[in-house]
Amino acid sequence: MLTPVPAKPHTSLARVLEDLGDVLLEPVAGVRSPRRTLGGVVIHDPLDTALPSASAVVLGVGVREPDEVVRLLHSYGGRGAAALVVRVPVEPTPEVRRAAEKSGVALLGLATGASWAHLAAMLRTLLAEGDVGEGSPQTLGGVPSGDLFALANAVAALLDGPVTIEDRASRVLAFSGRQDEADQGRVETILGRQVPQRYTRGLTRAGVFERLYREPGPVYVDPAEQDFEMDVPRVAMAVRAGDEILGSIWAAVPGPLTAERTQALIDASKVVALHLLRLRAGADVERRLRADLVSTALEGGPAAPEAIARLGLLGQQATVLAMGLAGDPETERGADDVRRVAERQRLADALAMHLSAVQPRSAVALVGEVAYGIVPMPGGEEDCADRAVRLAGAFLERTGHRVAAAIGIGPPATDGSGFGRSRAGADRALRVLLAQDGPRRVAIVSDVHVDALMLELADLAAARGDEVGGPLARLLDYDERHQSQLVHTLRCWLDAFGDVVAAAAKAYVHPNTFRYRLRRLAEVGEIDLDDPEQRFAAMLQLRLLPGPPPGSGTPTAGEG
Repeated sequence: MLTPVPAKPHTSLARVLEDLGDVLLEPVAGVRSPRRTLGGVVIHDPLDTALPSASAVVLGVGVREPDEVVRLLHSYGGRGAAALVVRVPVEPTPEVRRAAEKSGVALLGLATGASWAHLAAMLRTLLAEGDVGEGSPQTLGGVPSGDLFALANAVAALLDGPVTIEDRASRVLAFSGRQDEADQGRVETILGRQVPQRYTRGLTRAGVFERLYREPGPVYVDPAEQDFEMDVPRVAMAVRAGDEILGSIWAAVPGPLTAERTQALIDASKVVALHLLRLRAGADVERRLRADLVSTALEGGPAAPEAIARLGLLGQQATVLAMGLAGDPETERGADDVRRVAERQRLADALAMHLSAVQPRSAVALVGEVAYGIVPMPGGEEDCADRAVRLAGAFLERTGHRVAAAIGIGPPATDGSGFGRSRAGADRALRVLLAQDGPRRVAIVSDVHVDALMLELADLAAARGDEVGGPLARLLDYDERHQSQLVHTLRCWLDAFGDVVAAAAKAYVHPNTFRYRLRRLAEVGEIDLDDPEQRFAAMLQLRLLPGPPPGSGTPTAGEG
């Protein structure tokens, strides 16, 4: 079930039908209170017993049969829902109509080919999108502009044609009503909330985008001059903030605009630019605020409980995930550093979307070079760990192997100090994954505990300036002076638990040659290989050696 989004007073069922009707939604039955205020968006889940928010719009994904529709209308009517959306075609039988009237739940139909995800996103936008800045109402040619959808309707009224507002990537940010007056291309654009590629490629070939971003005024697109199907002409206007292109306005019109409407579109582009800048500023502020809350919650200090409460996680068992990118930060400078920072933010946003789809109360923020996710995990501790691994693994599987990302998972936590410990555990697990640079990309801290201890012991030795001593120091010095492989021989023997045949195979030499080298390293290093304490000391020192394993290359002829 999606997290309900608080509705604004002006967000009513009539407003939803006005903005999303014709193309996406159609009333089927029970629409008797179109002015009813809506209170959230909920996806129907037969296994979810949680109560939806009051006056919610319920998305009946997979619901088709009239009997099931009748049952849901009565069920959600008793829980205060305002509307139920099902995929068309849906048969409005007398039983369905009576159930809609009696329950007070409006039954709406979602157009064939429309995406449930896009509908949910649009509904959330209508219910939650608001002006950023002063609260005074704005008008455009005497028409209230309101939010971005209302602004699209205002522009459509001025131009007398259906309008879309799009970003630089031709994704639809908002659209007006009357889209049925346009052509099939516009319908596909609204359904997919993205201009189809065949149209963007055709517009690019015709130089439309080049003109759009170069010329200060509107650009008229004549269907007769295009090499793809377009029934209705378009007028497009770039939306600018100084030299930056924020997006564009596209209107389906019967012909070239008059001088008055041309000026109206130019004026409208400035208001749209203001809205887009405000929305972007609001998103940036919200992102920074959320990052501060997540950072405070993970520090585990006295301010952590308040931050956890503001994130909606107080009293809930949760697990901290830490995601990082492989690579040496010392090499990340200049343009490459900027690229990696952008890549981290993109991955953090993608992780936030992935986690919220599974656990709506998840909180994700990029703190420094690590993206942290706090994920509610009810249930037993062992089951919690397994679910966290599956969740992280599914996300990395989606991102593919083009991005060298890894995710460390901390232990479950339920309070401020616990969140701090979980974050520390996730950091330790992530560091092990990045240091190993192997195929494993997800790890629980308990599974890599020894590896984490070894890294921390190496940090301690480096901080104190400890140098390698004893037998290993003598072997390293001998290898350097004689270009031999005694340290590599010792490593192979220890890794094989003293099995000479297996160790010789690993070193790519004959067992007799390997036995000779063992005797030689015992003499040079003055080490007793039968003493378990000396063997353990040598193994520990080998693990703490910085850089690649010494002598790991092909044995030289001089060693024999």
